Amino acid sequence: MKAKQNKYINSKAKSIMEFQSAGLTNTISRKKNRDIEVSKGDETALYISTYILDIAALFYMLWLLRSNAVLKNYRRTPFFIGVTLTVIIILAEAGTVFTDYRAVNILCNVIGFSLAPMIPLVIVLIFDNRLLGKRRLLLIPTLINIVAVVLSPLFGYIFHVDADNRYVRGDYFFIFIAVYIINFLILIICTLETGKRYNYPIRRKMIALSLFTIMGTSIQLVNPSIYSSWHCVTLSLLLYYFMMSDFHSSFDTLTGLYTRAAFNNAAKQISKAFSVIALDIDDFKSINDTYGHAYGDTVIRTIAEIVRKSFARHCTCYRFGGDEFMIISDETDEEKLEYRLSLMKNSLKKERERGNALPTVSYGYSIFRGGKKPDFNKILKEADARMYQFKKTSKPDASDEIFK
Repeated sequence: MKAKQNKYINSKAKSIMEFQSAGLTNTISRKKNRDIEVSKGDETALYISTYILDIAALFYMLWLLRSNAVLKNYRRTPFFIGVTLTVIIILAEAGTVFTDYRAVNILCNVIGFSLAPMIPLVIVLIFDNRLLGKRRLLLIPTLINIVAVVLSPLFGYIFHVDADNRYVRGDYFFIFIAVYIINFLILIICTLETGKRYNYPIRRKMIALSLFTIMGTSIQLVNPSIYSSWHCVTLSLLLYYFMMSDFHSSFDTLTGLYTRAAFNNAAKQISKAFSVIALDIDDFKSINDTYGHAYGDTVIRTIAEIVRKSFARHCTCYRFGGDEFMIISDETDEEKLEYRLSLMKNSLKKERERGNALPTVSYGYSIFRGGKKPDFNKILKEADARMYQFKKTSKPDASDEIFK
Protein backbone atom coordinates (compact mmCIF):
# COMPACT_ATOMS: atom_id res chain seq x y z
CA MET A 1 0.00 0.00 0.00
CA LYS A 2 2.80 2.40 0.89
CA ALA A 3 4.65 1.50 -2.34
CA LYS A 4 1.54 2.38 -4.37
CA GLN A 5 1.20 5.66 -2.58
CA ASN A 6 4.86 6.55 -3.29
CA LYS A 7 4.44 5.61 -6.96
CA TYR A 8 1.36 7.86 -7.19
CA ILE A 9 3.21 10.75 -5.58
CA ASN A 10 6.19 10.34 -7.90
CA SER A 11 3.91 10.20 -10.94
CA LYS A 12 2.10 13.35 -9.84
CA ALA A 13 5.34 15.16 -9.22
CA LYS A 14 6.63 14.13 -12.65
CA SER A 15 3.45 15.43 -14.29
CA ILE A 16 3.77 18.73 -12.45
CA MET A 17 7.41 19.04 -13.52
CA GLU A 18 6.57 18.27 -17.15
CA PHE A 19 3.76 20.81 -17.04
CA GLN A 20 6.06 23.42 -15.54
CA SER A 21 8.78 22.58 -18.06
CA ALA A 22 6.32 22.89 -20.94
CA GLY A 23 5.13 26.20 -19.54
CA LEU A 24 8.67 27.43 -19.18
CA THR A 25 9.47 26.33 -22.75
CA ASN A 26 6.40 28.14 -24.07
CA THR A 27 7.34 31.23 -22.09
CA ILE A 28 10.88 31.15 -23.48
CA SER A 29 9.53 30.58 -26.99
CA ARG A 30 7.11 33.51 -26.67
CA LYS A 31 9.92 35.66 -25.30
CA LYS A 32 12.18 34.72 -28.23
CA ASN A 33 9.42 35.51 -30.71
CA ARG A 34 8.81 38.80 -28.98
CA ASP A 35 12.54 39.57 -29.05
CA ILE A 36 12.66 38.77 -32.77
CA GLU A 37 9.68 41.05 -33.39
CA VAL A 38 11.32 43.81 -31.37
CA SER A 39 14.61 43.26 -33.25
CA LYS A 40 12.82 43.46 -36.60
CA GLY A 41 11.00 46.55 -35.44
CA ASP A 42 14.28 48.17 -34.38
CA GLU A 43 15.86 47.23 -37.71
CA THR A 44 12.92 48.71 -39.65
CA ALA A 45 13.07 51.91 -37.58
CA LEU A 46 16.83 52.13 -38.28
CA TYR A 47 16.33 51.77 -42.02
CA ILE A 48 13.53 54.32 -42.08
CA SER A 49 15.51 56.86 -40.06
CA THR A 50 18.66 56.50 -42.22
CA TYR A 51 16.67 56.83 -45.46
CA ILE A 52 14.93 59.93 -44.10
CA LEU A 53 18.29 61.42 -43.07
CA ASP A 54 19.77 60.71 -46.52
CA ILE A 55 16.86 62.31 -48.34
CA ALA A 56 16.84 65.28 -45.94
CA ALA A 57 20.56 65.81 -46.60
CA LEU A 58 19.97 65.69 -50.35
CA PHE A 59 17.13 68.21 -50.15
CA TYR A 60 19.41 70.43 -48.07
CA MET A 61 21.96 70.16 -50.87
CA LEU A 62 19.28 71.21 -53.39
CA TRP A 63 18.62 74.27 -51.27
CA LEU A 64 22.35 75.04 -51.19
CA LEU A 65 22.51 74.71 -54.98
CA ARG A 66 19.62 77.12 -55.49
CA SER A 67 21.20 79.75 -53.23
CA ASN A 68 24.79 79.26 -54.45
CA ALA A 69 26.04 82.28 -56.40
CA VAL A 70 29.50 80.79 -57.01
CA LEU A 71 28.72 77.65 -59.04
CA LYS A 72 27.95 78.37 -62.68
CA ASN A 73 24.67 77.08 -64.16
CA TYR A 74 26.35 74.51 -66.42
CA ARG A 75 27.91 72.94 -63.32
CA ARG A 76 24.86 73.40 -61.11
CA THR A 77 22.45 71.50 -63.41
CA PRO A 78 24.32 68.14 -63.24
CA PHE A 79 24.29 68.43 -59.44
CA PHE A 80 20.49 68.83 -59.54
CA ILE A 81 20.20 65.77 -61.79
CA GLY A 82 22.58 63.74 -59.58
CA VAL A 83 20.67 64.60 -56.39
CA THR A 84 17.32 63.77 -58.03
CA LEU A 85 18.57 60.40 -59.29
CA THR A 86 20.01 59.57 -55.85
CA VAL A 87 16.69 60.34 -54.15
CA ILE A 88 14.88 58.07 -56.64
CA ILE A 89 17.41 55.26 -56.06
CA ILE A 90 17.13 55.57 -52.26
CA LEU A 91 13.33 55.36 -52.50
CA ALA A 92 13.67 52.33 -54.80
CA GLU A 93 16.01 50.62 -52.32
CA ALA A 94 13.56 51.38 -49.51
CA GLY A 95 10.86 49.76 -51.63
CA THR A 96 12.89 46.55 -51.89
CA VAL A 97 13.36 46.47 -48.10
CA PHE A 98 9.80 47.14 -46.97
CA THR A 99 7.50 45.78 -49.68
CA ASP A 100 5.68 42.45 -49.37
CA TYR A 101 4.66 42.48 -53.04
CA ARG A 102 6.94 40.68 -55.49
CA ALA A 103 6.01 42.94 -58.43
CA VAL A 104 6.92 46.08 -56.45
CA ASN A 105 10.18 44.48 -55.31
CA ILE A 106 11.10 43.66 -58.93
CA LEU A 107 10.22 47.17 -60.15
CA CYS A 108 12.27 48.82 -57.40
CA ASN A 109 15.30 46.62 -58.21
CA VAL A 110 15.02 47.47 -61.91
CA ILE A 111 14.96 51.21 -61.12
CA GLY A 112 17.84 51.01 -58.65
CA PHE A 113 20.18 48.85 -60.74
CA SER A 114 19.45 50.85 -63.92
CA LEU A 115 20.06 54.31 -62.44
CA ALA A 116 22.94 53.63 -60.00
CA PRO A 117 25.80 53.58 -62.59
CA MET A 118 24.53 56.87 -64.05
CA ILE A 119 25.46 58.88 -60.94
CA PRO A 120 29.24 59.05 -61.70
CA LEU A 121 28.50 60.05 -65.32
CA VAL A 122 26.19 62.84 -64.20
CA ILE A 123 28.95 64.19 -61.95
CA VAL A 124 31.35 64.02 -64.93
CA LEU A 125 29.11 66.61 -66.62
CA ILE A 126 29.96 69.04 -63.80
CA PHE A 127 33.50 69.21 -65.19
CA ASP A 128 32.82 68.83 -68.90
CA ASN A 129 29.22 69.17 -70.04
CA ARG A 130 30.19 68.25 -73.61
CA LEU A 131 32.22 65.13 -72.84
CA LEU A 132 29.44 62.56 -73.29
CA GLY A 133 28.30 64.33 -76.45
CA LYS A 134 31.80 64.16 -77.92
CA ARG A 135 32.57 60.62 -76.70
CA ARG A 136 29.32 58.72 -76.85
CA LEU A 137 31.13 55.39 -76.70
CA LEU A 138 31.52 56.06 -72.97
CA LEU A 139 27.76 55.44 -72.65
CA ILE A 140 27.94 51.88 -74.03
CA PRO A 141 28.68 50.14 -70.67
CA THR A 142 25.74 51.97 -69.04
CA LEU A 143 23.39 50.96 -71.87
CA ILE A 144 24.54 47.31 -71.60
CA ASN A 145 23.79 47.38 -67.87
CA ILE A 146 20.31 48.87 -68.45
CA VAL A 147 19.44 46.13 -70.99
CA ALA A 148 20.67 43.40 -68.61
CA VAL A 149 18.69 44.88 -65.71
CA VAL A 150 15.46 45.25 -67.71
CA LEU A 151 15.72 41.61 -68.83
CA SER A 152 16.50 40.38 -65.28
CA PRO A 153 12.84 39.82 -64.22
CA LEU A 154 12.62 37.29 -67.08
CA PHE A 155 16.10 35.77 -67.19
CA GLY A 156 17.68 36.70 -63.83
CA TYR A 157 20.83 38.25 -65.32
CA ILE A 158 21.52 40.87 -62.63
CA PHE A 159 19.03 39.83 -59.94
CA HIS A 160 16.12 37.46 -59.28
CA VAL A 161 13.12 37.74 -56.96
CA ASP A 162 11.58 34.32 -56.25
CA ALA A 163 7.93 33.44 -55.63
CA ASP A 164 8.44 34.04 -51.88
CA ASN A 165 9.63 37.61 -52.62
CA ARG A 166 13.24 36.79 -51.74
CA TYR A 167 15.99 38.67 -53.61
CA VAL A 168 19.11 36.90 -54.92
CA ARG A 169 21.87 38.13 -57.19
CA GLY A 170 21.92 36.89 -60.76
CA ASP A 171 24.69 34.97 -62.51
CA TYR A 172 25.74 38.12 -64.38
CA PHE A 173 25.70 40.51 -61.42
CA PHE A 174 29.34 41.26 -62.24
CA ILE A 175 28.08 43.33 -65.22
CA PHE A 176 26.53 45.86 -62.83
CA ILE A 177 29.71 45.97 -60.70
CA ALA A 178 31.97 46.36 -63.76
CA VAL A 179 29.87 49.18 -65.25
CA TYR A 180 29.72 51.03 -61.93
CA ILE A 181 33.54 50.78 -61.57
CA ILE A 182 34.12 51.89 -65.19
CA ASN A 183 31.91 54.96 -64.76
CA PHE A 184 33.56 55.78 -61.46
CA LEU A 185 37.01 55.59 -63.11
CA ILE A 186 35.79 57.94 -65.86
CA LEU A 187 34.74 60.39 -63.13
CA ILE A 188 38.12 60.18 -61.37
CA ILE A 189 40.10 60.66 -64.60
CA CYS A 190 37.92 63.59 -65.71
CA THR A 191 38.25 65.27 -62.32
CA LEU A 192 42.03 64.89 -62.25
CA GLU A 193 42.33 66.22 -65.82
CA THR A 194 40.30 69.28 -64.84
CA GLY A 195 42.53 69.87 -61.84
CA LYS A 196 45.61 69.55 -64.04
CA ARG A 197 44.18 71.90 -66.68
CA TYR A 198 43.51 74.64 -64.11
CA ASN A 199 46.52 73.83 -61.89
CA TYR A 200 44.04 73.23 -59.08
CA PRO A 201 45.34 71.03 -56.20
CA ILE A 202 42.46 68.58 -56.44
CA ARG A 203 44.35 65.28 -56.71
CA ARG A 204 44.55 64.45 -52.99
CA LYS A 205 40.99 65.56 -52.30
CA MET A 206 39.66 63.50 -55.19
CA ILE A 207 41.63 60.38 -54.24
CA ALA A 208 40.41 60.62 -50.62
CA LEU A 209 36.79 61.14 -51.73
CA SER A 210 37.01 58.28 -54.23
CA LEU A 211 38.44 55.86 -51.66
CA PHE A 212 35.67 56.79 -49.23
CA THR A 213 32.95 56.14 -51.84
CA ILE A 214 34.54 52.90 -53.04
CA MET A 215 34.87 51.52 -49.50
CA GLY A 216 31.30 52.50 -48.61
CA THR A 217 29.77 50.89 -51.70
CA SER A 218 32.03 47.82 -51.43
CA ILE A 219 30.57 46.95 -48.02
CA GLN A 220 27.13 46.43 -49.58
CA LEU A 221 28.60 44.56 -52.55
CA VAL A 222 30.27 42.09 -50.16
CA ASN A 223 27.26 41.86 -47.82
CA PRO A 224 23.95 42.81 -49.54
CA SER A 225 22.12 42.90 -46.20
CA ILE A 226 24.12 46.00 -45.15
CA TYR A 227 22.58 48.97 -46.92
CA SER A 228 25.55 51.35 -46.86
CA SER A 229 26.02 52.36 -50.50
CA TRP A 230 23.61 55.26 -50.77
CA HIS A 231 24.49 56.68 -47.38
CA CYS A 232 28.06 56.96 -48.69
CA VAL A 233 26.92 58.34 -52.07
CA THR A 234 24.79 60.97 -50.31
CA LEU A 235 27.71 62.08 -48.17
CA SER A 236 30.03 61.98 -51.21
CA LEU A 237 27.70 64.25 -53.20
CA LEU A 238 27.72 66.76 -50.34
CA LEU A 239 31.51 66.60 -50.08
CA TYR A 240 31.78 66.91 -53.87
CA TYR A 241 29.55 69.97 -53.75
CA PHE A 242 31.72 71.64 -51.10
CA MET A 243 34.86 70.75 -53.06
CA MET A 244 33.42 72.27 -56.26
CA SER A 245 32.25 75.39 -54.41
CA ASP A 246 35.78 75.83 -53.10
CA PHE A 247 37.10 75.22 -56.62
CA HIS A 248 34.87 77.93 -58.12
CA SER A 249 35.40 80.46 -55.34
CA SER A 250 39.12 80.31 -56.15
CA PHE A 251 38.53 82.02 -59.52
CA ASP A 252 38.08 85.69 -60.40
CA THR A 253 34.69 86.23 -62.05
CA LEU A 254 35.96 88.70 -64.68
CA THR A 255 39.09 86.95 -65.91
CA GLY A 256 38.74 83.30 -64.88
CA LEU A 257 42.19 83.48 -63.28
CA TYR A 258 42.75 82.53 -59.66
CA THR A 259 41.99 85.15 -57.02
CA ARG A 260 44.38 86.89 -54.64
CA ALA A 261 43.05 84.72 -51.81
CA ALA A 262 44.03 81.62 -53.80
CA PHE A 263 47.46 83.21 -54.35
CA ASN A 264 47.90 83.72 -50.60
CA ASN A 265 46.90 80.09 -49.93
CA ALA A 266 49.34 78.81 -52.55
CA ALA A 267 52.14 80.94 -51.09
CA LYS A 268 51.74 79.24 -47.70
CA GLN A 269 52.15 75.77 -49.22
CA ILE A 270 55.27 76.35 -51.35
CA SER A 271 58.37 74.54 -50.15
CA LYS A 272 60.33 73.62 -53.30
CA ALA A 273 62.08 75.70 -55.98
CA PHE A 274 59.81 78.16 -57.77
CA SER A 275 59.58 81.54 -59.45
CA VAL A 276 57.17 84.47 -59.07
CA ILE A 277 56.32 86.79 -61.94
CA ALA A 278 54.60 90.13 -61.28
CA LEU A 279 52.63 91.75 -64.14
CA ASP A 280 50.97 95.16 -64.34
CA ILE A 281 49.02 96.74 -67.22
CA ASP A 282 50.65 100.01 -68.30
CA ASP A 283 48.56 103.19 -68.38
CA PHE A 284 45.34 101.32 -67.71
CA LYS A 285 43.73 104.56 -66.50
CA SER A 286 44.16 105.96 -70.02
CA ILE A 287 42.17 103.03 -71.40
CA ASN A 288 39.31 103.66 -68.99
CA ASP A 289 39.34 107.43 -69.63
CA THR A 290 39.48 107.06 -73.41
CA TYR A 291 37.24 104.04 -74.08
CA GLY A 292 35.19 103.68 -70.89
CA HIS A 293 35.13 101.13 -68.08
CA ALA A 294 33.27 98.49 -70.11
CA TYR A 295 36.13 98.37 -72.61
CA GLY A 296 38.54 98.46 -69.67
CA ASP A 297 37.00 95.18 -68.48
CA THR A 298 37.42 93.77 -72.00
CA VAL A 299 41.09 94.73 -71.93
CA ILE A 300 41.61 92.98 -68.58
CA ARG A 301 39.83 89.84 -69.85
CA THR A 302 41.86 89.80 -73.09
CA ILE A 303 45.20 90.27 -71.37
CA ALA A 304 44.29 87.67 -68.74
CA GLU A 305 43.56 85.13 -71.51
CA ILE A 306 46.88 85.93 -73.21
CA VAL A 307 48.72 85.54 -69.91
CA ARG A 308 46.99 82.19 -69.27
CA LYS A 309 47.91 80.83 -72.71
CA SER A 310 51.49 82.12 -72.54
CA PHE A 311 52.06 80.50 -69.15
CA ALA A 312 49.99 77.34 -69.62
CA ARG A 313 52.60 74.77 -68.55
CA HIS A 314 53.88 74.49 -64.97
CA CYS A 315 52.43 77.89 -64.08
CA THR A 316 49.42 79.16 -62.14
CA CYS A 317 48.08 82.61 -62.99
CA TYR A 318 46.34 84.95 -60.53
CA ARG A 319 44.54 88.28 -60.77
CA PHE A 320 46.22 90.07 -57.89
CA GLY A 321 44.37 93.38 -58.08
CA GLY A 322 42.56 95.64 -60.53
CA ASP A 323 45.15 95.57 -63.33
CA GLU A 324 47.81 93.46 -61.62
CA PHE A 325 48.55 89.78 -62.17
CA MET A 326 50.85 87.28 -60.47
CA ILE A 327 52.22 83.98 -61.71
CA ILE A 328 53.69 81.21 -59.57
CA SER A 329 55.74 78.78 -61.64
CA ASP A 330 57.76 75.60 -61.11
CA GLU A 331 60.15 76.94 -63.74
CA THR A 332 63.47 78.27 -62.38
CA ASP A 333 65.33 78.57 -65.68
CA GLU A 334 65.61 82.29 -66.50
CA GLU A 335 65.81 81.72 -70.26
CA LYS A 336 62.60 79.71 -70.24
CA LEU A 337 60.83 82.41 -68.21
CA GLU A 338 62.00 85.03 -70.71
CA TYR A 339 60.70 82.83 -73.52
CA ARG A 340 57.25 82.69 -71.89
CA LEU A 341 57.28 86.46 -71.43
CA SER A 342 58.22 86.95 -75.08
CA LEU A 343 55.23 84.76 -76.08
CA MET A 344 53.01 87.07 -74.03
CA LYS A 345 54.45 90.24 -75.61
CA ASN A 346 54.10 88.83 -79.14
CA SER A 347 50.50 87.85 -78.52
CA LEU A 348 49.70 91.35 -77.25
CA LYS A 349 51.37 92.82 -80.34
CA LYS A 350 49.29 90.61 -82.66
CA GLU A 351 46.11 91.79 -80.93
CA ARG A 352 47.11 95.42 -81.55
CA GLU A 353 47.85 94.63 -85.20
CA ARG A 354 44.24 93.40 -85.49
CA GLY A 355 43.07 96.87 -84.45
CA ASN A 356 42.44 96.24 -80.74
CA ALA A 357 43.63 99.00 -78.42
CA LEU A 358 45.73 97.07 -75.94
CA PRO A 359 48.38 98.54 -73.64
CA THR A 360 51.74 96.99 -72.92
CA VAL A 361 52.37 94.97 -69.78
CA SER A 362 55.27 95.57 -67.41
CA TYR A 363 56.79 92.59 -65.63
CA GLY A 364 59.41 91.49 -63.16
CA TYR A 365 60.31 88.13 -61.71
CA SER A 366 62.22 86.53 -58.88
CA ILE A 367 63.54 82.96 -58.71
CA PHE A 368 63.93 80.79 -55.62
CA ARG A 369 66.20 77.85 -56.39
CA GLY A 370 65.64 75.91 -53.18
CA GLY A 371 68.14 74.68 -50.66
CA LYS A 372 66.63 76.55 -47.72
CA LYS A 373 63.25 77.65 -46.41
CA PRO A 374 61.79 80.25 -48.78
CA ASP A 375 60.95 83.75 -47.60
CA PHE A 376 57.97 84.23 -49.91
CA ASN A 377 57.35 87.88 -48.98
CA LYS A 378 60.95 88.77 -49.79
CA ILE A 379 60.75 86.97 -53.14
CA LEU A 380 57.44 88.69 -53.95
CA LYS A 381 58.86 92.14 -53.12
CA GLU A 382 61.85 91.47 -55.34
CA ALA A 383 59.61 90.54 -58.30
CA ASP A 384 57.44 93.60 -57.63
CA ALA A 385 60.46 95.92 -57.47
CA ARG A 386 61.78 94.58 -60.78
CA MET A 387 58.37 95.05 -62.36
CA TYR A 388 58.22 98.72 -61.30
CA GLN A 389 61.79 99.24 -62.52
CA PHE A 390 60.76 97.79 -65.89
CA LYS A 391 57.69 100.08 -65.92
CA LYS A 392 59.84 103.18 -65.36
CA THR A 393 62.30 102.35 -68.11
CA SER A 394 59.61 101.29 -70.61
CA LYS A 395 56.94 103.90 -69.78
CA PRO A 396 57.36 106.15 -72.84
CA ASP A 397 57.14 103.24 -75.28
CA ALA A 398 54.12 101.82 -73.46
CA SER A 399 52.11 105.04 -73.77
CA ASP A 400 52.70 105.20 -77.50
CA GLU A 401 51.73 101.52 -77.99
CA ILE A 402 48.29 101.88 -76.42
CA PHE A 403 46.76 103.97 -79.15
CA LYS A 404 48.39 102.40 -82.20
